[in-house]
Amino acid sequence: MATVTSPAPARRTPSARASRLLANALTYAFLLAGAALMLGPFLFSLLTSLKTPRQFNTTWPVSLPDPVTTENFTSLFSEQYNFVVPIAVTAQVVLVLVAGQMLCSILAAYAFAQLDFPGRDTLFWVYVATLMIPAVVTIIPLYSMMTSLGLKNTFLGLVLPFLFGSPYAIFLLRENFRSTPADVLDAATIDGAGVWRRLWQIMVPMNKPILATLLLITVVTQWNNFLWPLIIAPAQEWNVITVATAALQTQYAGNWTLVMAATTIAIAPLVTLFVIFQKQITSSLGVTGVR
Repeated sequence: MATVTSPAPARRTPSARASRLLANALTYAFLLAGAALMLGPFLFSLLTSLKTPRQFNTTWPVSLPDPVTTENFTSLFSEQYNFVVPIAVTAQVVLVLVAGQMLCSILAAYAFAQLDFPGRDTLFWVYVATLMIPAVVTIIPLYSMMTSLGLKNTFLGLVLPFLFGSPYAIFLLRENFRSTPADVLDAATIDGAGVWRRLWQIMVPMNKPILATLLLITVVTQWNNFLWPLIIAPAQEWNVITVATAALQTQYAGNWTLVMAATTIAIAPLVTLFVIFQKQITSSLGVTGVR
């Protein structure tokens, strides 16, 4: 009985091996260049914050501090600058805005995705169309409204215009809520689940990765907000961390070591959040689809 032998696998020629090695080398070189480009500003900020003003002015910007000093950080928390207040104000603003935006965005997205009411789609697209309006255009009307209500230099003035959701968050969540299998929702309805139970016990748990990503985006956006807090709350006791950092520079002195120390302090919580939520962010990239 004749036996059939499978053909031997083709061997890679030296030229093919060399081409693959070259392609891998170029890929890693590109990734390393991108990483250096992204990490460079953070490294510069950290190194500068650990130098004295004289070291910064007389050495190469990315050289190691010699000796390492923490006087910039201690100066920030001294009575002169009192950086505890901006950090506390920023943390309170972010907590309130994150809670308000996440809650309102989830409710609105669920209504646009799963509930039927007259003009639903028209209202949704009109609301999403506001994303095309530059934020700077709304500054003057918002400022006029807040000052007429007596909310200048108040906590409510800082948070009220951005408390009730955002078009981007609602659009993102609506598309994910629409992708929830109808069989799951029908089964829950048969079991007696109402609108609220389907939302909080089915929709929200099934969309945890995208909610974690949206949470991080909201925190970063509000933590780095500068223009609106500068305009509506210029008083020192209501300065957020971005405004307080900008105020460290004067007409006659850049105070770059202090500015970089404040920048390092401002970046640290965001980096920590990214490390905590990186798995959820990675998961959301695989499950998120805009239809």
